[in-house]
Amino acid sequence: MKLLLAPAVGVVAVFAVALAALLQYSVLEFIPGSLRTGGFTLANFRGVLAPGYLDYVWDTALLSAATTVLTLVASYPIAYALARTPSRRIRSWLLVLTLAPFFTGAIVRTYAWMLVLGNTVVTWPVPMLFTERGVLVGLVHFSMPTMILLLAAAISHVDPVYERAATSLGATPARVFRRVTLPLSMPGVVSGSLIVFAWTFSAFPTPELLGGGKVKMIANVVKDLALDSFNWPGAAAFAMLALAVTLALLAGLGRFAAGRAP
Repeated sequence: MKLLLAPAVGVVAVFAVALAALLQYSVLEFIPGSLRTGGFTLANFRGVLAPGYLDYVWDTALLSAATTVLTLVASYPIAYALARTPSRRIRSWLLVLTLAPFFTGAIVRTYAWMLVLGNTVVTWPVPMLFTERGVLVGLVHFSMPTMILLLAAAISHVDPVYERAATSLGATPARVFRRVTLPLSMPGVVSGSLIVFAWTFSAFPTPELLGGGKVKMIANVVKDLALDSFNWPGAAAFAMLALAVTLALLAGLGRFAAGRAP
């Protein structure tokens, strides 16, 4: 048993060491114009708690929440079809189309969206590229495969007998979905939403490319501090703040979802 736990313990230890190094860097003094750091200070945390940086955290949380909701709405019908269609061929095609994005990197997909959103392929009535709308489209597309697979797994564990029983008692399809299918598939909804939210909260290439420097999320601000300003302590402090906010939001969402679960 201990041997089976050894790989997991090793991975946790590596992440713990990296997190400790990040925390250590976040409390070192930043010396402008130098890659060297000074002594112990808490000024980095006071700096990243300024309203300007907190606005980036708030914008990231809103964009992540919007991505999670839209991804859930767009993915549920596909996941339901994947779990309920009687045709093996249709299920195979849906599964192939769902898994296809995993075979291309995030950067490749993002560059493809730059062509689509930049009026190269489609002429949009409103600007899409280098806007929050375009970033939202890219994040939803990036998150949908994971959400679809988790929802399909949850829906497949819902016995169709319950749905047929509700229908035989006079319930409309909408009522069957609202009172039977959705509550029983809530574990997939909760797990998919938490994963997509956490994934989006730390997204980097999609907002970096589709945002064009105009849409800043937490990871982009960390990159600007570390690589553009060479403020490694400030970047570490902002990363620690983002990690704390992420854990707090995920804990809150998890507790809320657990309270709503049947």
